[in-house]
Amino acid sequence: MVIEKIITSIARKKNSEYLRFVPVDKMPVPYRDSPTPTLLYIHIPFCEELCPYCSFNRVVFKEDLARRYFDALRKEINIYKDLNYNFEALYAGGGTPTILIDELSETLDLARQLFHLKEISVETNPNHLTPFNIKKLRDMGINRLSVGVQSFDDGLLRLIERYHKYGSGREIKERLKYTQGNFDTVNVDMIFNFPTQTMEILESDLSTLIDLNIDQITYYPLMVSKSTRAAMIKKLGDVDYERGNRMYLKILEMLSERYTASTAWCFSRNRALIDEYVVNFDEYAGAGSGSIGYLNGCAYANTFDINLYISQINKGILPVMAKREFTLKEQISYDFLMKLFGLSLDLEKLSKKNKVNVFRYLFAEILFFIMTGALKKEGKTLRLTKKGQYYWVIMMREFFIGVNNFRDYCRSMLNM
Repeated sequence: MVIEKIITSIARKKNSEYLRFVPVDKMPVPYRDSPTPTLLYIHIPFCEELCPYCSFNRVVFKEDLARRYFDALRKEINIYKDLNYNFEALYAGGGTPTILIDELSETLDLARQLFHLKEISVETNPNHLTPFNIKKLRDMGINRLSVGVQSFDDGLLRLIERYHKYGSGREIKERLKYTQGNFDTVNVDMIFNFPTQTMEILESDLSTLIDLNIDQITYYPLMVSKSTRAAMIKKLGDVDYERGNRMYLKILEMLSERYTASTAWCFSRNRALIDEYVVNFDEYAGAGSGSIGYLNGCAYANTFDINLYISQINKGILPVMAKREFTLKEQISYDFLMKLFGLSLDLEKLSKKNKVNVFRYLFAEILFFIMTGALKKEGKTLRLTKKGQYYWVIMMREFFIGVNNFRDYCRSMLNM
């Protein structure tokens, strides 16, 4: 536990430094003049109801606003085409991207016309897994459908306010049964370490997933931002991070026979696109209100004000509200975190990318994790051990909590 506490403390300190964005009054998105593989993330911020633990930019669905938003989103995608971007993959997240299936279809049709997309991944919720929607999504050319489930336990679903929205665990299981096989990959998003989640609940959820023979399972640790912490404690109690390792080891144990780790928290039966596109793509553009992109060593965030987003896009302006430019050392550290989250890191390839000997920049980190048993070095490749996988879960948990806290800050700017 001492090492885990040290890693958590250092990760929180580093993230507080890395995620200090500054307001901008001009577009920081550069004209594209390199062949770097790039993904387009599009954000759909609308939900029928809002979950208490979610920190993403999301608002309650209003059809008129949502249709104006999708129209602006398509205009923003065209702006990236004018800037010479040719995305290889697209990821639609939210919110609930399938909230208006006809608008999503039109948006993805445009993206396929403009770019040479090889993969399209879309998030959805269990109540949207209807025969009509599944056919429409399949017709859109979606390769990977990611379904937010979190748990099949009815008691837990009620506590996190999902039961009345998405149905019982049994109903969700039935919807997943007839969805499986319609796409190259059906992913199920789950969460471990809810305060009221027992080991028995976790094992039951894992057994359900194995019984369904789901293509891919992403098992996130609970990540609570500052703004959602009070609501979570009131509903479920405080989070005990010290038991997270036991739960994670149970996940590894039960999934190991049928699944291979794609990242430290994603498990697949076959090779597939994953939620953490930051592993497979060095750079990604963010489109939509509240989206975050990372291009040319610069992270940037679009405005969280949906009406302002629409207004600026209609004027032909990318609605970027803040950015953070990273030093070479910070870029290398970012790659160290993200690539090893994908279980291995090619030091020679990373050195070639940055035109420096990255081992000199990462010597202290590499030595620390080798000494703690988290990493092993095979020639010029670093690989995570099983112990290292959980350490990277901790670091990515803290990274995304930091991103969620940044989102809280962006929302607070709306009220100033």
